[in-house]
Amino acid sequence: MPLALLALAIGAFGIGTTEFVIMGLLPEVAGDFGVSIPTAGLLVTGYALGVVLGAPLMTVLGTKVSRKRMLMLLMGLFVLGNLLSAVAPSFSVMLIGRVVASLAHGAFFGIGSVVAADLVAPDKKAGAIAMMFTGLTVANVVGVPLGTFVGQAAGWRITFTIVAALGLIGLAGIAKLVPDMPKPQGVRLRHELAAFKNAQVLLAMAMTVLGFGGVFAAITYIAPMMTHVAGFADGSVTWLLVLFGLGMVGGNLIGGKYADRALMPMLYVSLGALAVVLAVFTVTAHNKVLAAISIALIGALGFATVPPLQKRVLDQAHGAPTLASAVNIGAFNLGNALSAWLGGIVIAAGFGYTSPNWVGAALAAAALLLAFLSAALERRGGTSTDTTVSGRPAPVEAEAVAHH
Repeated sequence: MPLALLALAIGAFGIGTTEFVIMGLLPEVAGDFGVSIPTAGLLVTGYALGVVLGAPLMTVLGTKVSRKRMLMLLMGLFVLGNLLSAVAPSFSVMLIGRVVASLAHGAFFGIGSVVAADLVAPDKKAGAIAMMFTGLTVANVVGVPLGTFVGQAAGWRITFTIVAALGLIGLAGIAKLVPDMPKPQGVRLRHELAAFKNAQVLLAMAMTVLGFGGVFAAITYIAPMMTHVAGFADGSVTWLLVLFGLGMVGGNLIGGKYADRALMPMLYVSLGALAVVLAVFTVTAHNKVLAAISIALIGALGFATVPPLQKRVLDQAHGAPTLASAVNIGAFNLGNALSAWLGGIVIAAGFGYTSPNWVGAALAAAALLLAFLSAALERRGGTSTDTTVSGRPAPVEAEAVAHH
């Protein structure tokens, strides 16, 4: 794999750390600014909404800039947002800093996916995308727990300063290692927008919303579920989330490897198994050992869908994939927000802390049905833009590669 993928992974590590570390530091931030925990929670909500809105906005603004330069500008914006959070004199300023940092998130992963795929041979594209996303998954294993520990011990402002420094390292790596690949000739914004007329692109994004939404339906409420149902101590939640992160790392790499060999079968297996594990989690959540295993499996199966879904969008939006790729990153966050809301509804309705698992199972099952529908429509059309099982690129993807 090219060294340029390491630079993209470092940027992804910083972004993943800043997205999730705030959850462990909410009490400290709320205490310093004199606001309630629910008010401090706006730092999470604001970031998620910033990703959803920023993904298409920043990608559109960058249509006239080379992808390498746009990645550098996005990392600069990320650094600025985290520095603003680190020195914020008031809660409102910190919220602005969080939103500024989030604007870089979707476009970075969207454009980064295109760049990563262009760096390698056609039959290694999903693996290259997975390599970049490894930075995000490792952030949940290393960056988030370490950032939480530093923030609780030395102050949350130090954590955001360190994250900004990570952004600078990523920026330097992109400047040094990522080749300057110009955009395909003749591709304009209207071509990028035209991808959204493709039913397969929209189906892939719907699978992203529902499939990854299934994961976050359960994980959003993992703390009360594990402490009140499984009987874990409050301090054990951090290590359970590390298990979830380890599952994410493994699932991401496996998903990238097998999506290059057989993309749709990989989606069938991962989404189907995810639906089953989430449903079974309503029972295994009552046992400490089985609950821990289930959490790791949810992380693995959930992130095994990420490289194939991202590659699916790139394949179907061939020739002008950048905007569609970025919007698909926003779709992950939209799924997170939707599933967290639905999970809260069933808990508030009195169905218990394990009830979000049924919501997650239903969402994952719905994503699986869409995967079958997508494949059926593709067979009816008599075309395929995915890499075949043998590893040979389909003609239309080869044509897209030639544009680069």
